[in-house]
Amino acid sequence: SALCSSLPEMQAHAETINLKFITADLPKMMDSMKVAIERIRNISTSLRTFSRSDAEQKIACNIHEGIDSTLLILKYRLKSNEYRPDIQVITEYGAIPPVKCFLGQLNQVFMNILANSIDALDELSQKQTLAELQAHPKKIKITTLLTESKQVVIQIQDNGPGIPKDLQSQIFDHLFTTKEVGKGTGLGLSISRQIVEETHNGRLICSSEAGQGTKFIIQLPIEDNPV
Repeated sequence: SALCSSLPEMQAHAETINLKFITADLPKMMDSMKVAIERIRNISTSLRTFSRSDAEQKIACNIHEGIDSTLLILKYRLKSNEYRPDIQVITEYGAIPPVKCFLGQLNQVFMNILANSIDALDELSQKQTLAELQAHPKKIKITTLLTESKQVVIQIQDNGPGIPKDLQSQIFDHLFTTKEVGKGTGLGLSISRQIVEETHNGRLICSSEAGQGTKFIIQLPIEDNPV
């Protein structure tokens, strides 16, 4: 019949239309693939930087690369969730020289502090209305600078609920946690202080006011000299 004889024609026409669409979409598809490959490459580089298998001796490292790799790994936690919009991360990097360190260990410190900030911001967000969240966006600010005494200072500050005065002296204690059972081990900040102060001859300080947020200050000597 006429219908049967026109079927191959219709099929060929449909394939031509499909081909046109595919040809038109090809550049977009290629661009998407390039972006995806670049993203995978960045994550792969970050994972290598983050989990850097440290040598037996400290190596002069770029601290900013360590912070950036940690932020990329935590990116999924900084994105919006059921409680809040995205957490804004502000980085103000100063002109600091490479620091002789075990970068893999310091990245673990950055990870512990940033993860605690995100937890605190999430906890606060659950108690706030959408209007409050929009009026006071959740933020983490990271600044770096070099002091006159050749110390590199890294400050990580959030605008979360802050830590009550009576708990501030305990936050670095082994096994101390304010989180619910199953959510925190109480090891993160204790290990962080050990890494900064014992392994790197630096200082890890916490400054916080209830309702005003929390700031962690990491001080590191550029060279591996006891403070």
